[in-house]
Amino acid sequence: MGRSLLTELNIYHAGIVTANEDIFNGNMTTDIVSMANYDSAVFVIVKGAGGTGTAVITIESCDDTTPTTSTAIAFNYAQTTSGNTIGSITAATSSGFTTTAGTNQTYVMEIRADELSGNDKYVRMVATESANDPVDGAGLVILGHPKYPADPPREAIT
Repeated sequence: MGRSLLTELNIYHAGIVTANEDIFNGNMTTDIVSMANYDSAVFVIVKGAGGTGTAVITIESCDDTTPTTSTAIAFNYAQTTSGNTIGSITAATSSGFTTTAGTNQTYVMEIRADELSGNDKYVRMVATESANDPVDGAGLVILGHPKYPADPPREAIT
């Protein structure tokens, strides 16, 4: 039997909301996570109820956990806005993309460590509310392809 997927992924509750009733309110940001020990990060947004609220999603490369400096960067994403079929992978510029108004949607954004700006080792997702209407949902950060697989996975918040 091969290595467990549980040692290949490091999954964080994204630290983005105090309540899941209006996830884009206040222009949510995820925790800043270190990619020093990981080759990729995947950010997931799951929208439940709230048919008209939207947000512009960007990914920021950060120099530290404050961040002292953050730079919006290009990334790839895919979305499910109808049923359970995920759409094609789409390239987003550093300006990001706007979520689609509607319910029961999933958005998956990926960034690789070698796509971070300069010598940055940290990354976060930012969702800037563009249509103010409450959206129920949640977010996750999943770090993958660890440089040194471990059980439990290596810490990435500090």
